[in-house]
Amino acid sequence: MHFVTRYVFQLSLIILLMLPMPALAIPAITCHCFTDRSYDPAHPTVADPYFLATTQNSFVAAVFGVDKKSIVIKKQKGASADDLWTAYWLAAKSGADPEFLLQEHKAKGSWRQVAAPLTIYAKAGGGRGAEALKAGAADERLANAVVDELLLRFCFHGASELAALRKAGAGNQELILAGLIAAKTRQPAFQLYRDVKGGRTSWGALLQQAKVDPADIQTEIATLVKKSRDPRNGR
Repeated sequence: MHFVTRYVFQLSLIILLMLPMPALAIPAITCHCFTDRSYDPAHPTVADPYFLATTQNSFVAAVFGVDKKSIVIKKQKGASADDLWTAYWLAAKSGADPEFLLQEHKAKGSWRQVAAPLTIYAKAGGGRGAEALKAGAADERLANAVVDELLLRFCFHGASELAALRKAGAGNQELILAGLIAAKTRQPAFQLYRDVKGGRTSWGALLQQAKVDPADIQTEIATLVKKSRDPRNGR
């Protein structure tokens, strides 16, 4: 009897191990880790993806008053940068929880549908984000409009410079980092961007020239945002 029980147990265990693991049992996690986080003159561009990503995350944290770690965690769980821009912007306009908005977007598939019951248009003040939302812009275009609105509001770029950078192909991360370095060095952001794109320098090299330690990027961004909010600056 003992032999039969043991045999049945072993057979059940073998069958269980042979069953395929359900796909949903494994969470969809996107790696948001960077091995290279320091500027290396021998490989000047290797850490640029990290510098761009951490600068963008720092800007989101500073303008929306959220913990930078929570942004990184959301990205690790699969949230795109575009969706995070829009979710935090809508949350700031409506008072809704950004996590709830992200889940609503996942369910509805459209930021316009998510925003419809929030009645944020009157509060939005006719900014670029609200205009793009009303026009039913695609996710990327809506996120870009939100970023442009914030960059102008916090004086990272002037309107003409921002338009020129966008026309030249600058993405959201590049716009923020170029604005930071331009503020530190008093060099035109458009020229900084063109120098990087032309292969004449790298973002890491420019940060080093600006004497910005990668570990201090969050502080530098927060300082610029705070300065733009200071009424003594006439802004």
